[in-house]
Amino acid sequence: MILARIVGTVVSTRKDPRLEGKKLLVVKPISPEGADESGYLVAVDTVDAGFRETVLIVSGSSARMAAECKDRPVDAAIVGIVDTIQLDALHEAELAASRKNER
Repeated sequence: MILARIVGTVVSTRKDPRLEGKKLLVVKPISPEGADESGYLVAVDTVDAGFRETVLIVSGSSARMAAECKDRPVDAAIVGIVDTIQLDALHEAELAASRKNER
């Protein structure tokens, strides 16, 4: 699974008929701390996510197993809206140390 933030929408007037009625969103992968990572994805929204929300993305064959995506030409699907992310104490300490070293 990939953590990502919704940053835009895709409007396509001509597409595969199996994608008719599906909302396509542009998402930006993020780290668990919320920092942007490289690249963008276009994903089918299966959970009615909104702009700037943090979401869970599945890709490849897992995307085609998501609700409403079976037997459709889908490579990425939004399958969850993230409420919170919490790392264990060890990883929190590592993050704090790396932030301190960057300054």
